[in-house]
Amino acid sequence: MPDFECRLKKYRQQKDLTQEQLAGKVGVRRETIMRLEKAQYNPSLKLAIDVARAVDAPIEEIFIFPE
Repeated sequence: MPDFECRLKKYRQQKDLTQEQLAGKVGVRRETIMRLEKAQYNPSLKLAIDVARAVDAPIEEIFIFPE
């Protein structure tokens, strides 16, 4: 069970980006984006910020951590 919810796929698709394209923009492998989208990988703060900037969405709307 994931510790968080990830809405990255929705925002990535709104920007018409493939996983590969987004991975290139933030400097990771496509598999990392795939794992993020499935909430199987808890990103570092830097990666979370880079992803949020790349898809032009607030970080707290992409990565949802329960209180």
